[in-house]
Amino acid sequence: MPHSSDSSDSSSFSQSPPPSKQDSSDDMRKVQRREKNRIAAQKSRLRQTQKADTLHLESEDLERQNAALRREIKQLTEEMKHFTSMLSSHEPLCSILTSPPPPPEVLYASHSFHQPHISSPRFQH
Repeated sequence: MPHSSDSSDSSSFSQSPPPSKQDSSDDMRKVQRREKNRIAAQKSRLRQTQKADTLHLESEDLERQNAALRREIKQLTEEMKHFTSMLSSHEPLCSILTSPPPPPEVLYASHSFHQPHISSPRFQH
């Protein structure tokens, strides 16, 4: 059984002209172009794989960060509940909250703003 797909006899092969230099140079260009294309496709697949790997690692890192932040939120929420409870138990007993605030002149009367605070001999003239 012949390997050729056309039904012509073997005499048709002898009728084709011998390959010219132009044909062989065209064939060579096709081979080179196919090789370049194969290498470019290989590089493209490698870049896609590397990008997917990078995205996967980044995704795992973000998942870890998210879990850590959720733990921190839970801890802070518990801490807030604790302090809120302490505050609510303290409020009825707090004398500061139940008494009216003192007038401003009482707050500032004990302070003397014009006295020098540095008594070291080095700083005296």
